[in-house]
Amino acid sequence: MKPNHKGRAQIFENPVLERLTRTHIALPIFIFIAISLGLIYYGITYGFIGVIEAIGLFFLGWILFSLMEYAAHRFIFHMETDTPLKSKIQYTFHGNHHEYPKDKERLAMPPIVSVLIASLLFFVFKLIFGQFVFGILAGVLFGYALYLWVHYAVHAYAPPKNFLKTLWVHHSIHHYKDPEVAYGVSSPLWDYLLGTMPKRQQR
Repeated sequence: MKPNHKGRAQIFENPVLERLTRTHIALPIFIFIAISLGLIYYGITYGFIGVIEAIGLFFLGWILFSLMEYAAHRFIFHMETDTPLKSKIQYTFHGNHHEYPKDKERLAMPPIVSVLIASLLFFVFKLIFGQFVFGILAGVLFGYALYLWVHYAVHAYAPPKNFLKTLWVHHSIHHYKDPEVAYGVSSPLWDYLLGTMPKRQQR
């Protein structure tokens, strides 16, 4: 799909649904940093986790998010579009972003959707991790907020003249050269580990 530097895809005919697909990037970043800090505060204050545990669990959750980000981008957002339904889902979730990568209001999921997913993750993680959910989910949600910031920055600003330029180059290769590599946005870690680094960067 050829990228378009101007314009915006129309996803829904209903104007209310269409408006809900757009958001200013600051809103979800603020929401998820606030929830992340709230989870840590609640977990420590009410004795579910200790301070040292909170730090370790937070970083564990952050790493877990980076894997979730990679897996979602590779296997859901770039799913095989071998049926009309899959094609519609893929375009709604991610294809429109590849077509219009400069649309700044579609660089994040609508907050109402992402908050619902975060709420579901709380109950799933609670079943898996028990009281450690307050630290792990805090790290996951902070990782998501960081991902949103990085994703917005690489699309909205010129590459910086420092080590962060690697993220700009990595994501630009995914968008403009080869969409089947460089799935990591906030980190190339899993591309290194799972063999989807661009060949030029591997060398």
